[in-house]
Amino acid sequence: MGERREAAERLREAEFEAFAAGAAGRLLHVAALLTGDRTEGTELLCAALSRTYADWFRMRGEDPYAFTRAEIVRRFAQRPWWRRPRGGVLGTLNVRERLVIVLRLYEGIAEEQAAAQLGMPSERVRTITLRATAVLRSRPARSGTAARVREAAS
Repeated sequence: MGERREAAERLREAEFEAFAAGAAGRLLHVAALLTGDRTEGTELLCAALSRTYADWFRMRGEDPYAFTRAEIVRRFAQRPWWRRPRGGVLGTLNVRERLVIVLRLYEGIAEEQAAAQLGMPSERVRTITLRATAVLRSRPARSGTAARVREAAS
């Protein structure tokens, strides 16, 4: 391997390590909210981060956090073993409802952006948000995250 290539690889590794160190905690929380399980959330995050690392040079100015979050969402929506009911704060919600709630309320993504990322009309995202927040409000809050989700839903 040439010196330029080695230098580019070292740069990519350093940049990626800095990104992962800063963003992994929040991204893990997103993945754990979706899966309802920290272990599966970790697996989901690792898979998404490996894709981010592989595409690091091709991103060219794209936000790596948004890229990784989109990869988490895509992988969660496509993996059949994550479709079974889960516990956790969002335990009573189905896959789509979890995706919408996490993107809209936890991540604070605009309705139109969430709709584009999930491949559905923004009206559908709005309907799912309203229905899912009604379900969450009807449950008693058990943790700090549940309380934050309920406050955001209000």
